[in-house]
Amino acid sequence: MDSPVAYLHFAIDKIIQSGAELVRKSRLYRTPAFPPGSGPDFVNAALACDTQMSPRALLAILHDIEAEAGRLRTERWGPRVLDIDLLAMGEVVLPNLEAFQSWYDLPLDAQMTQSPTELILPHPRLQERGFVLVPLMDVAPDWCHPVLGLTVAEMLARLPVSERSEIVPISQEIHPL
Repeated sequence: MDSPVAYLHFAIDKIIQSGAELVRKSRLYRTPAFPPGSGPDFVNAALACDTQMSPRALLAILHDIEAEAGRLRTERWGPRVLDIDLLAMGEVVLPNLEAFQSWYDLPLDAQMTQSPTELILPHPRLQERGFVLVPLMDVAPDWCHPVLGLTVAEMLARLPVSERSEIVPISQEIHPL
């Protein structure tokens, strides 16, 4: 694979092959690397899928796909060829509300050095990241965060315009499947 777009298409194909039913796919977006300075711009997208897999089983498959693409997990938020996040599964909160809240409240300096040892759902930072929310708007604008009680549209509207303007579509078509 020779480009971020190729890696993204590889990942989508592998997710479908895993048995997840692709319901909707966002446009592709060019976004600045996160954290700033951690590498070249990323290509981001969001998928809405139906699956009978448990959240942990699905996350294991996503990590296997990253590894197959050549991702090495050597440093937190370091350069990577592919980064697939499991953002949410409906109204599920994992492992429990207290653990979610602990990661949600974690200061940025601690976020940069600590990694959870278990799956946290919804992703505790999704509401802060335009590069997540903009593509997510394409596939699930009305999804309501089970802890915050806000829709994707509401979370995105709360972000500074400057952060949203950094996210540039590189494909114009939203793919309902």
